[in-house]
Amino acid sequence: MSKIVFGPVTSRRFGQSLGIDLSPESKQCNFDCLYCELKGAKPVNALQNPPKLSLIMQELQEALNKYQDLDVITLTANGEPTLYPFLGELVEEIDKIKLQTKTLILSNGASICDQKVVSALQKIDIVKLSLDCATQKCFKKIDRPLHGLNVQEIIEGMIAFRKVYDKELVLEVLVVKGVNDKVEEFEALRDVFNELKPDRIDVGTIDRPPAYDVEGVSMEKLRQLVEIFENLPVSIAYKRDYSPLLRDFSEEELLKLLSKRPQSFEDVRVSFTPKSQKKLEVLMQKNLVHVKEIAGVGFYKIKEV
Repeated sequence: MSKIVFGPVTSRRFGQSLGIDLSPESKQCNFDCLYCELKGAKPVNALQNPPKLSLIMQELQEALNKYQDLDVITLTANGEPTLYPFLGELVEEIDKIKLQTKTLILSNGASICDQKVVSALQKIDIVKLSLDCATQKCFKKIDRPLHGLNVQEIIEGMIAFRKVYDKELVLEVLVVKGVNDKVEEFEALRDVFNELKPDRIDVGTIDRPPAYDVEGVSMEKLRQLVEIFENLPVSIAYKRDYSPLLRDFSEEELLKLLSKRPQSFEDVRVSFTPKSQKKLEVLMQKNLVHVKEIAGVGFYKIKEV
């Protein structure tokens, strides 16, 4: 079995995904995040023994011959995929054979100030970047970055990238109890996101055993923090066993709610009573609400006049 190309796997947010692991032998990353599922490792700024481009493409072609109806080809790693030295060339080769399948990269964003990386990312259909904190103290505590990395420089790099990137940009925040679960940290992130204008923001918490002795926050806490991201397209990563009290809304309340923050299909499925879901359908029939799909996730939004 290949160590480089794996899947397909079903992603709740991106559909059927065929993965490419650009560091298949070991964890190699410029972060050593508290919440990482992989065993802790010293941060690095380059990959040792990266897989050959020709081998990746050979295995990818074999997988594409076998699997159809894929939504994305995902560039990932046991670490950070933008450290792969031939990323731009790899994306160009994938584009030649991917047909209708989109390319996706899952990156921590730390290399966003590198022009070579920026050039490679511009060619990718969906770019997902992590930003767990917008303050340096919090950033160093949760992401445990390579010495010299500064979150403000990363943020400025993301903003500059957004100005030249016209495809689907997704940002991700992973919340750790007692670290970045403060109101002020989410307010700082909100200010960044308002300037960055990502197409979607994924917010979640620890749901699998982490590398270090840390915990996630409750879903109730996560939803409270997300309310700070007013008017931003947020997708909450609900835990599979989460069973909240279903909420009932009038049509007026639904419109008010959607004017503050678009609701994902998952939000509605998890949180709305069947009666409220039917009212939402009525609002769509009245052309007051519409659906927009962002990188594979559907959102209910207020219809713009």
